[in-house]
Amino acid sequence: MTPVDSILARLTALHSKRIDLSLGRIERLLGALGHPEQRLPPVIHVAGTNGKGSVVSFLRAILEAAGKRVHVYTSPHLVRYNERYRLGDTGELVSDEELVATLTECERINAGEPITVFEITTAVGLMLFSRHPADVLLMEVGLGGRLDATNVIEHPIASIITPISVDHTEFLGDTIEKIAAEKAGIIKRGAPAVVAAQPRDALAVIERQAARVSAPLKIAGEDWTATEERGRLVFQDESGLLDLPPPKLYGRHQFENAGLAIATLRAIKTLKISPAAFEVGVAKADWPARMQRLGQGELTALAPPGSELWLDGGHNPEGGRAVAAALADLEERVSRPLVLIVGMMATKDTEGFLRNFTGLARRMIAVPIPNVEKAMSAEAVADAARAIGLPATSRDNLAEALDAARKLDLDPPPRILITGSLYLAGEVLRENSTLPQ
Repeated sequence: MTPVDSILARLTALHSKRIDLSLGRIERLLGALGHPEQRLPPVIHVAGTNGKGSVVSFLRAILEAAGKRVHVYTSPHLVRYNERYRLGDTGELVSDEELVATLTECERINAGEPITVFEITTAVGLMLFSRHPADVLLMEVGLGGRLDATNVIEHPIASIITPISVDHTEFLGDTIEKIAAEKAGIIKRGAPAVVAAQPRDALAVIERQAARVSAPLKIAGEDWTATEERGRLVFQDESGLLDLPPPKLYGRHQFENAGLAIATLRAIKTLKISPAAFEVGVAKADWPARMQRLGQGELTALAPPGSELWLDGGHNPEGGRAVAAALADLEERVSRPLVLIVGMMATKDTEGFLRNFTGLARRMIAVPIPNVEKAMSAEAVADAARAIGLPATSRDNLAEALDAARKLDLDPPPRILITGSLYLAGEVLRENSTLPQ
């Protein structure tokens, strides 16, 4: 166990619930820490169900191409906890030494009071970001928005809401309207709110919240568009048209995510981003486990010779729809039989996720997610697949699943996608020695 892991293990015991949405505990701790949330660079706050991490990656790449120093706070991590904190003055993830020191400081000042791990590690991030110089802080919501620990930011320079769908119903509510109300809680007075295309009922909730706090609203399809034309990204808003290269991140949904990032940066009047910076950033942005083609590594060596191995952390029906569309585009370019390797959490809509792949995948191989609470058994995932007509079997681990894919003896060699959970994605990157930087 690393020093970071040992501190996190102690912090886990401070609250009986892993998730307990509230601002009271973190506000108490931030007060004791001297209010680091009041000493931050300008903040862009990002909420939504799908695409938050990708949008943040586009924002960061464009801002850095414009010469800006960018802090980034995201969750969850895939392999190392350090991935949650990127420091703008160094351009690197926080070091083990500084993370341990700041965790220890926050643990000491919290003095054993009840607090969730996400709350105290958000306080850690705010301490880090207040101590390192940067021009912008990109802050991703952990869960929901209104009562999320990141919502101690009172005056962001912009709020972003990515596509909303039904997920985390046990915490956010069981209707799209209730979930949208939680997400819209990050919209603040006077700061532009930039919103992806949404279900009609969700958009109505967002519009009401924006009107309530007099936040200028920029809505996809109404105030700006981002479309794929002849393989390029064409963005247009009231300020004019940008003809940009395609995103490095694969999938047509990434054109929409890039558009959301561009629309946000153009809505912030204090930022002046050149067309050249948009071009460089869109083409450079990268984000692990989002339709990521895996190269050399221990797992890729186990895949059938000549096959392709892809990884995506999608885990809800809307995320599955985006991944399936990306796979259909790949199939149109180069036809290969598709094999899925899937591990999922018991809290997710497994059938709703898998239904996107019926008629597309030749075979699904289910695997367990090791050492994760509430992970579904591999056989339960396989049963869910068979219930909707997706041929499926199960194996005990990733190596056995890849061996099973090899024994299918498909011609041409298959396109293999490992998907269903960010926890599984982290395990894949760990076993393949493909560590996020």
